[in-house]
Amino acid sequence: MFIDVGCYQLKKAKQNAYGDYFLSKRDAHGRTIAVLSDGLGSGIKANILSCMTATMLVRFLEKEVPIKEAAEIIMNSLPVCQVRQISYATFSAVEADEQGNIRIVEEGNPSFVWMHGDTPQKADYTEIVSRSFPNRRMKVYQFQVEQGDRLIFCSDGVTQAGMGEKDYPLGFEREGLLSFLQSTIAAERDISSSQLARLVVDKALFCEYQHKSQDDISSAVLTFRQPRKALVFTGPPYEKHKDREYAWQLVTFAGKRAICGGTTANIVSRELKREITTPVTTAMGALPPLSYMEDVDLITEGILTLTKAQEYLEEGRLNEADAAGSLVEFLLSSDIIEFMVGAMINQAHYDPALPIEIEIRRTVIKNIKRVLEEKYFKQVNIHYV
Repeated sequence: MFIDVGCYQLKKAKQNAYGDYFLSKRDAHGRTIAVLSDGLGSGIKANILSCMTATMLVRFLEKEVPIKEAAEIIMNSLPVCQVRQISYATFSAVEADEQGNIRIVEEGNPSFVWMHGDTPQKADYTEIVSRSFPNRRMKVYQFQVEQGDRLIFCSDGVTQAGMGEKDYPLGFEREGLLSFLQSTIAAERDISSSQLARLVVDKALFCEYQHKSQDDISSAVLTFRQPRKALVFTGPPYEKHKDREYAWQLVTFAGKRAICGGTTANIVSRELKREITTPVTTAMGALPPLSYMEDVDLITEGILTLTKAQEYLEEGRLNEADAAGSLVEFLLSSDIIEFMVGAMINQAHYDPALPIEIEIRRTVIKNIKRVLEEKYFKQVNIHYV
């Protein structure tokens, strides 16, 4: 199973830093580690505390320290507020593999929600008391999920949203969250983790007085499903006599297919005798328009579009109405992305008329791989041909 990870967060109104912190890593063996931490209060202080907590937990788990032991070390290390006698940071940590084995530790955060389709499930837990602070307790869960299941985590900015308002005297609460998740998933079975996380946060914000966040609001979602695959073919292959082989690899790929580069598109067109069509229209922005070919989902220009797509991904600009925006949408709608990168040097890349900041194709692809993996939790592989 592929583990689709998504998170969405809002800062407390009038604060310039997130008091909650989310961190996720996926290792080479398909193991996913994720931590959502809520720092005490809001602003910079809360940000530092939650960031420290999440980072320490992820590093412990990356080193394969047992999740209970890692959480107990953190719990015994973090100080307690002397005034309020509560943790300076609370956390939810999850460790999941592709076989659906789940280990979760919670301390102070609202309990996670496990959804099978649109039906909430229950999970048994054991409770561990801190050796240093007897009033501090951890819940430890271990269970197995099935394909299509979801795990939803949130900070108390979700469950306490709207507290004191007429419609939510005690806040949105867990019951409100469960009802919202059931109706949302029933209406859209294939909703992505990122979309669901955002809808949870948006709903919490809607509950707040004047729709302004009275606390940091965060939601993280893990969805277990079959992976969506995509192949991007860019750049002419190094060995010209293999052009036809790589063209067939593209159009027979079991997933979505894209071509980035006019020369690459012409190679596929020539080898498979398939026509390329480009609408007679003015390109939006500085990038050339999209082209079309049978059995190919997306065709764009090459290095200019790839470089701009890298910029959009790094800056979080995900709705741009140009060819790079279409490429970003293509990439983010997939889970496992294969880049087939031609190794032949294209002299057009060294045209002095091109902007100086344009990097060579391989470097741009490596940068896109990095940001897709680190920021968008995708699995990316690069093959040079």
